[in-house]
Amino acid sequence: MPKTISKDTPLAELTLRRYEKPYLSNRRDPIRKLCLSIGLLQPGDSRDVIVDVLQTLLDSRNENKLLSSEEIKDKVILLRKEAKLPLKGIASSNIRRQLKRLRDLFLIEKVENNYRITDFEELHVLFEKKIKDFYMKSILERVEEYFKVVK
Repeated sequence: MPKTISKDTPLAELTLRRYEKPYLSNRRDPIRKLCLSIGLLQPGDSRDVIVDVLQTLLDSRNENKLLSSEEIKDKVILLRKEAKLPLKGIASSNIRRQLKRLRDLFLIEKVENNYRITDFEELHVLFEKKIKDFYMKSILERVEEYFKVVK
């Protein structure tokens, strides 16, 4: 049965938040702020496993290595243990859900059931090409159409 879309269901969605300038205290903090900045994490959210998922994929990018969702899960558990964080949100189903969210923002891609940062590219380049020039542009154009229609 075809999936129907409600007239109020967005075709695309992007949340952007502005925080103070980034500083390097440890590896996890700027990744967490990035996730907050692009809406992958909500302010005050204690369930922040997406930070560890993204960090795992960034670390594997440095080795040009693709990871399965189970490998990502295992590395996330290690990262959370090292950081003395609770092992919340580490179920395989949740890891796959977080991977889908990263894919929806074009930050990662799936290649034969394995995941990587898209084309092993730098994140700022992906932001420029995929989010800013493509995704955000199409959202802004549609919002502008609504501004023009509403008089």
